[in-house]
Amino acid sequence: MTSKNNTINVPEAREAMDKFKMEAAQEVGVNLKNGYNGDLTSREAGSVGGQMVKKMIEAYERSL
Repeated sequence: MTSKNNTINVPEAREAMDKFKMEAAQEVGVNLKNGYNGDLTSREAGSVGGQMVKKMIEAYERSL
């Protein structure tokens, strides 16, 4: 059985996180669409997630 662990801890942040994900995908050249993206390769999906983490770390470092 597979469990999903991609829940948002703050439900009010869902829209902002979706926008953030779309921006990150555009920056790395991945054609991400709203809804199902099961046609992405692991490399493409990973590059979007990696870009998001990179941007979050940069934002945190700027706040120090």
